[in-house]
Amino acid sequence: MSSSEIALLFSAAVTGGAINSVAGGGGFIAFPALLFTGMPPVNANATNTIALWPGTVASTWVYRKTLSSELLKSILPLAIITFCGSVLGAVLLLKTPQKTFLKIVPWLLLGATLLFCFGGRISSWVRQRHSIHGPSRTTIVGVALLQLCVAIYIGYFGAGVGFVMLALLAMMGMENIHSMNGVKTLLATCGNGVAIVMFVFARAVRWPQALLMVVGAALGGYGGAYYAQKLDPKAVRYIVITIGASMTAYFFWKTRGL
Repeated sequence: MSSSEIALLFSAAVTGGAINSVAGGGGFIAFPALLFTGMPPVNANATNTIALWPGTVASTWVYRKTLSSELLKSILPLAIITFCGSVLGAVLLLKTPQKTFLKIVPWLLLGATLLFCFGGRISSWVRQRHSIHGPSRTTIVGVALLQLCVAIYIGYFGAGVGFVMLALLAMMGMENIHSMNGVKTLLATCGNGVAIVMFVFARAVRWPQALLMVVGAALGGYGGAYYAQKLDPKAVRYIVITIGASMTAYFFWKTRGL
């Protein structure tokens, strides 16, 4: 890595870690930064997953008090589904040709940006509806199938997936937002962890960049958590959405001739 690449990746990791600790969406910064250095897109996605994963592990630890043993037993089927789906998603990513994945990148960024824009409203609507009616057996089966799709997406790309999981948990009848966030973070951590194992064994990770960004993301996450109470989450969300939209437009422009 050149000195400019080191500065770019470290800064992107610090910023991404800080944003993840406040509003989520750090991947909108870290992943494109790896692409800007010329890293192949599949390797960039694998490296980005490892770079930001310690932050989700730390978040899971923070939410540990909301995860009772009874709650953990109730979500065991979802955890198993997440494990299997993430393996499948990681395998699909590793088998996707670099050029093909580069064509898919702007669509993935677009989908993730839209999830970031409207995911909160969808989660609130679902939570209000199912707190009244409660989940039916058909709903529970549907949630399991949707979680499988979500898990595949986690292994393949993952950005913005947290909002979908919050909606699914609301459909299952969960109402405590702190417990929902804890379960969401736990499942995302497990899913990304499984994908990371696949990426490591496939030698898809660029370790110098990954280790550099792990340090940056950890520092950013710590600083973001410290200053989170002093920041307006809505303002941070708007910034993240703007970055996501900008990156989407850029990669649609960059890949237009492929």
